[in-house]
Amino acid sequence: MKLIRKYFPELTPSQVFRFEELGNLYISWNNKINVISRKDIAHLYERHVLHSLAIAKFNSFSPGTTILDVGTGGGLPGIPLAIYFPECSFTLIDSVRKKIMVTHSICETLKLKNTRTIKIRAEQFNDQFNFIVARGVTDLAEFMRWVVKNISSKSGNGLENGIIYLKGGDLATELTGIKPVHVTEISRYFEEDYFRTKKIIYVPSGQSQNP
Repeated sequence: MKLIRKYFPELTPSQVFRFEELGNLYISWNNKINVISRKDIAHLYERHVLHSLAIAKFNSFSPGTTILDVGTGGGLPGIPLAIYFPECSFTLIDSVRKKIMVTHSICETLKLKNTRTIKIRAEQFNDQFNFIVARGVTDLAEFMRWVVKNISSKSGNGLENGIIYLKGGDLATELTGIKPVHVTEISRYFEEDYFRTKKIIYVPSGQSQNP
């Protein structure tokens, strides 16, 4: 939690409480179902919660914005973002029943009224949203083919609707042919070594419609 407070000192007492509880809930669930890597659970706030919140540093979603978290796993990045943006609406989907069960339970326990969780494959889901977010689910071009249908033409943000994707490593080959695409180093927001190779990939909706 020190890291969350360090980079987000503006959090309300309610948000601080939810972020504190989030850690306890993940540790408890991970003892039953492996939703987060065993080696990473000790670094939960840095490698998962703070990593998810890099999206909040990249863009401040306007109230009423709708966001789809695809392949949410145990609720990342969707749940931390839903805590941070209580006036936005989040839909978290995953095709694995036990993972979406954990995500749903955490949202219920934290009383996150701005979330809904659905067990479904991205290819089969047709609702539309302002933004699609995810953490390294698959190759970006493949991911775009899954979700282009889910990007709404109605916008309420300074940032054009589109895909905001968290991924690390050398992405030169993966991003070939995707233009325009905007890559932001997460190390510009967070100084910890873990974020040296982590990036935010933003693909605006104009390109997203023709991957």
